[in-house]
Amino acid sequence: MTGRLHFLYHELRAEGSEYAYVMKTAEFARQMELFQRLQQGGGAGLVPEVTFDDGDVSNYEQALPVLQQTGVTARFFITVGWTAQRAGYMSSEQLRGLQAAGQKIGAHGWTHTLLTHCDAAQLKAELLDARLKLEDELGTAVTTMSLPGGRYNQRVLEACREHGYTQVFTSVPQASTAADAWLVGRLNLVGGTDLAWLEKVLDPASGVLAALERKDKIKGMAKSVLGDTLYAKVWSIVNRSEPEAGAGA
Repeated sequence: MTGRLHFLYHELRAEGSEYAYVMKTAEFARQMELFQRLQQGGGAGLVPEVTFDDGDVSNYEQALPVLQQTGVTARFFITVGWTAQRAGYMSSEQLRGLQAAGQKIGAHGWTHTLLTHCDAAQLKAELLDARLKLEDELGTAVTTMSLPGGRYNQRVLEACREHGYTQVFTSVPQASTAADAWLVGRLNLVGGTDLAWLEKVLDPASGVLAALERKDKIKGMAKSVLGDTLYAKVWSIVNRSEPEAGAGA
């Protein structure tokens, strides 16, 4: 199998955290050195790609310098209503700084609301209003969307198309074989991820990615059984979520 595997990050800190979605900056730097080598043909497996969700200020202050040093390009999905409004999230100027540095920007909704909970008017706000606001701030088209919490159904996907998106990024850990795929899977990475394990994930022959896909299907069934509210509480406990942290994928 050939193709690309997109990885999902959220927040970086110099000292890390018990919260699973925080990664040490030095750990991220080591991963980007590996990814740079693999992107330049240093491996026979899947090519790694980098994405960030939410718009945490560490994406600009800590991730961007590492990306510039290693020559890796990432795609940053922004919760637009948090920009310049919520402590700890990037400003409009920082978003433009990412863009000026050659990084890519996409939308992650307006409020991080699970889109499967939205009616038509709410979907328009989360999808269209978010896209138009980003386009106004950046002065360029925004056509990619990352699904908050990874939740979607056919109605959500149809709304994404209707409101101008040409590519939707999920939280399903699967590789993409086409650069213009409509649905793009991603593998969420947490703090403490081992480099050797990452290389196995990128090697389809290892079976690691296939096992993760099977595990994700089981997780999907758990979401259906527990419901989003109870699942979010369980998720927060398992991942040692910090106050104000959004529900994970």
